[in-house]
Amino acid sequence: MKFKAIVVDIDGTITCENRELHLGAVKKIRSLKVPVVLATGNILCYARTTSKLIGLDGAVIAENGGAITVRYDLNGTFEESLEECENAFSFLSEHFKLTKLDPFYRKTEIALRRDFDLEKARTLLKTQPFDVEMVDTKYAVHIKSTRINKGEGLRKLAGMMGLEATDFVAIGDSANDVELFEAAGFGIAVANGDEKIKETADYVTKASFGEGAVEAFEYLESKGWI
Repeated sequence: MKFKAIVVDIDGTITCENRELHLGAVKKIRSLKVPVVLATGNILCYARTTSKLIGLDGAVIAENGGAITVRYDLNGTFEESLEECENAFSFLSEHFKLTKLDPFYRKTEIALRRDFDLEKARTLLKTQPFDVEMVDTKYAVHIKSTRINKGEGLRKLAGMMGLEATDFVAIGDSANDVELFEAAGFGIAVANGDEKIKETADYVTKASFGEGAVEAFEYLESKGWI
């Protein structure tokens, strides 16, 4: 079994617990012999900047698969999904005091501060015809189209790179990485990951956060898979 590339989440996976980039993980990524793609629920400019700081070539999946780009394309490719998310937000705002995060930068979804009753909001949303879902990444709650996820983003980006999604190993920590793991050829969850992603993973590290990512890369190398 040999893989041609790696796709890795950022926050909670290659960071420290305080969200600083884990320098050991950065150093290890720079030593890898295969392409590394970053996949995040965060905005495109954040993902692109992180890729640049690490020293990668700029291929990223952002906004949970809604935005993708290769090689620092300043325009990026965005899904047409924001309008329905806005409609769902307007409905939920009648019942909760909601705070948008990065409202001027998000193009395909809405991210919210985690300070409201998420389960109640999900129940209310089911009474409406919106084709959206709410995903808690532990850093924000995302209102996103059900058609969009990191797995779909990986399939599109892989095609742009001349690869298949199954050519990738995926590494992550959160519920929004589940579809990424399902699309990729192999999935590794870091130890701080939530139960849903651990259940989906093919391998779970003993270490957490950036140390877990280093362990994941070394595990793949020890198997001769990258």
